[in-house]
Amino acid sequence: MSAKLSVAETQEFLTREFPQVAADYVVEEVGNMCATVRMTPAVRHLRPGGTVSGPTLFTLADCAIYLAIIAQIGPKALTVTTSANIDFMAKPQTGADLVATVRILKLGRVLVVSEALIHSEGKDQPVARASMTYSIPPR
Repeated sequence: MSAKLSVAETQEFLTREFPQVAADYVVEEVGNMCATVRMTPAVRHLRPGGTVSGPTLFTLADCAIYLAIIAQIGPKALTVTTSANIDFMAKPQTGADLVATVRILKLGRVLVVSEALIHSEGKDQPVARASMTYSIPPR
């Protein structure tokens, strides 16, 4: 199964449906059951000590997985998170972009199970891993 939406169409969907956060995320790739989304952390995303906050990493994972699903199923804005788990594994590199690589593990009629690995650009090891389940709205 190939993606229903292109990179540009997925980015346009984000801009149209979520203009309040669209500037924070760049859809770099969508493919068969996968996507890559980039974020450049700003000062508002930092916690004391200058590191990227946990809520920022969680939001990147949630947004990236959501966009990967939308690219697969089409523009169904009411697709929602039903379950989420995140592991924070390392401190992101200061001043570096964050890149979330998403894999959709199961795309069912109603539920989607997926995971995201978040890397800090310039680091080999991931800084966070998230697993999430989403519910697709009925037709």
